[in-house]
Amino acid sequence: MTAPAPEGWLVVVDLQHVFGDVESPWSAPRFPEVRPRIRRLVEAFGDRVVWTRFVAPAEPVGAWKRYYEQFPFALQPPDAELYRLVEDPGTHPVVHATTFGKWGPDLVGVVGNGPVTVVGVATDCCVISTVLPAADAGVQVRVVSDACAGSGDDDHDLAILIMGLYAPLVQIVTTDEVLAGQ
Repeated sequence: MTAPAPEGWLVVVDLQHVFGDVESPWSAPRFPEVRPRIRRLVEAFGDRVVWTRFVAPAEPVGAWKRYYEQFPFALQPPDAELYRLVEDPGTHPVVHATTFGKWGPDLVGVVGNGPVTVVGVATDCCVISTVLPAADAGVQVRVVSDACAGSGDDDHDLAILIMGLYAPLVQIVTTDEVLAGQ
């Protein structure tokens, strides 16, 4: 017997080459470990999956100017290989943003008032920057801790701890818990 599909939407944050390539300055070391878990969750959520992509702006403004002075390699067009998703999103929607956080009108237009289950990279940057504004907007958020990869293990753990402080708006779960219907 197949378990019922999990409630709400799965948001797959920035599963891109720039975070998966070990040579990249933005590499998330546990990226290869989370991919199979994310695939299982994508399958379980069926049609209710949305992918996000971080892309560089055509012309950085404000504090982003200094950011891209530090990371000039990243000033590439949205169709550059480093910004390509590592998985084929198929017919699922893809939200593109030039910001770390993906919570905004484009993502809301797909998931509405949720609930949402969030996975992806980097836990301590794009994931947390997406989760906290969603929770602040009153959306019920689950973060799948073992389906997220951080800039490093300590950074991942700290981001998970911080997001967990937002309970009950944010719930920290595992892949197996989501798939078991918890």
